[in-house]
Amino acid sequence: MNEAIISVSELVKTYIMGQTKVHALRGVNLDIYTNDYLALMGPSGSGKSTLMNLIGCLDTPTSGTYILNGTNVSTLDDDELAEIRNKEIGFVFQTFNLLPRLSALDNVALPLVYGGVNKSTRLDRAREVLDAVGLGDRVDHKPNELSGGQRQRVAIARALVNNPSIILADEPTGNLDTKTSIEIMGIFEKIHQNGNTVILVTHEPDIAEHCHRIVRLRDGVVETDIRNDHVITVDDPTHRYKQELK
Repeated sequence: MNEAIISVSELVKTYIMGQTKVHALRGVNLDIYTNDYLALMGPSGSGKSTLMNLIGCLDTPTSGTYILNGTNVSTLDDDELAEIRNKEIGFVFQTFNLLPRLSALDNVALPLVYGGVNKSTRLDRAREVLDAVGLGDRVDHKPNELSGGQRQRVAIARALVNNPSIILADEPTGNLDTKTSIEIMGIFEKIHQNGNTVILVTHEPDIAEHCHRIVRLRDGVVETDIRNDHVITVDDPTHRYKQELK
């Protein structure tokens, strides 16, 4: 069995909204293992976005423990969280979050700027990951010169550029058509095959079927945590989308 790279215990997050307390998480217990490929699902208000923010070190819990790669991050301050985030986690968002005035190459290299990497090294690394996601011929294009699928590939390359152990993707196919969604899921499959831990937040069952494990939240707790014995892969010739797209 692989070691748990993420371990959360009795994780609680409560927001104060005026006179009202909103209990977003009510005691989540979850272990995520090295090279897991996990879908995080749940209805609106289930707590999945809150849990993603906590796992991604974008927020801190009200109570409970979060151990990331052996470090108790639930007690760290903002600067320490930022450092862990930069080193351990690559983010992919539904809305891409690319800077419109920068080329694909410069967008991908940006995390390395924050990491203090010299220009020559960071541009070489950015080219390498853009090539890996099939955009080696688009390095000088700005986001408005790229399709939605190409923009998401740039965002994935940016997430990979720091060699993080964890890729955290929030509805990464939410703005894409079916054909492009399948291409993007193919990239996530390769990332997982290369040894990364991939956590994918989605409300789409068809997308979750690509993952090896499916965790469902409801009312701020884990409702079910199942191993997916019927993983769909993009290379599978029986993939129903491939039949539809013929």
